[in-house]
Amino acid sequence: MARISILEPPVSALELRAGQIADPVERLRFLRQEMRPKARLAKVTARSHRRAGWLAAGLAALVVLVPVPTGSAETLARERLLVSPDTTNPAIMLEPAPRVWLVDRSGSSELYSNGLRIDLRYAVSNRPRRQFPIFSTGGVRQGEGNAPVGIVYHTTESNLAPFEEKENRRLQVSGRSSIEVVRQERAYHYQIDRFGRVFRVVQESDAANHAGASVWADSRGVYVNLNDSFLGVSLEGQTSAAEATTPAQIASAKVLTEMLRSRYAIPAGNCVTHAQVSVNPQNMHIGDHTDWAGKFPYAGVGLPDNYAIPLASLYVFGFTYDSVFLRVTGTRWRGLDLAELWVARQAAAEGAETGKYRSVLRRRYKDIEVALKEEQGEEVVK
Repeated sequence: MARISILEPPVSALELRAGQIADPVERLRFLRQEMRPKARLAKVTARSHRRAGWLAAGLAALVVLVPVPTGSAETLARERLLVSPDTTNPAIMLEPAPRVWLVDRSGSSELYSNGLRIDLRYAVSNRPRRQFPIFSTGGVRQGEGNAPVGIVYHTTESNLAPFEEKENRRLQVSGRSSIEVVRQERAYHYQIDRFGRVFRVVQESDAANHAGASVWADSRGVYVNLNDSFLGVSLEGQTSAAEATTPAQIASAKVLTEMLRSRYAIPAGNCVTHAQVSVNPQNMHIGDHTDWAGKFPYAGVGLPDNYAIPLASLYVFGFTYDSVFLRVTGTRWRGLDLAELWVARQAAAEGAETGKYRSVLRRRYKDIEVALKEEQGEEVVK
């Protein structure tokens, strides 16, 4: 049973009404509107002012899990800092990776200074990486890139044998079969089997067919369809059996991530899962692919909890999600709440309903989608 502090202020009618609103975004908008300074501000007593501060702090702790100061202007400034997609813990997101270098290379393997060993026997080429556009949050094309800026983590979704000594033969056979399929499909740049062996599949100079329709953003801008801009790393496993990931796989993912981040100066905040970047343009929902929708071992891989990063697909392009997606994740990402709060606040600033504002964002995505297809010579259905 939860303990109730004797210092807890009495519940006001405003608090009771707010508590009946399940959606945290709508609850925040309701409280902001009700607590907006008006003529009544001059009549506020010291006690009611303290109660408003308690309420604001409690709401902020519920939605963004951090304390908020009681002063009105200071509260707004702190919330703006917390919710803004451009300011999510920038020191951690941009922290450089340790320096890693190639120590030795033979015809079948590479050895790196952090202990990473890459098996080259299955490496194949694919189409060369295209120069990719970088957009502003307003949907304006503002630059180009030609080197990987991030990593997307996947699972192979292959059949898994129990990770036991007596299953050694099945484990080896299933691992080789999985790599062969990935090789034929040019699906990922790297695959890590359940023994922790790292295999290069698609050459880093080429694009792998790993991300499909996808969106991510960093301090440089917004990336759309990440096959050219991100590297694909897959751990042999299944979305429904994240617990089956082995310690050897996590250790190998860590040293592989260190090497790739060192080689391409990849920010920590650009190392994310397929479920975080995947979108479905037909229904405008995120999570068209749900591998690593939850439980990715970020800490074990030497990264911050990137599930806390607001999703650009929501706050830039108006995508949304449903209860089915939340069931797959197993928990709400902090990044979902932050992105929703950003959309609601921007809609309020524009004087528009959230739904109508989201429609404007969606049109922005559709325009970019058509432009990219035309640029790449693909058929455009209008």
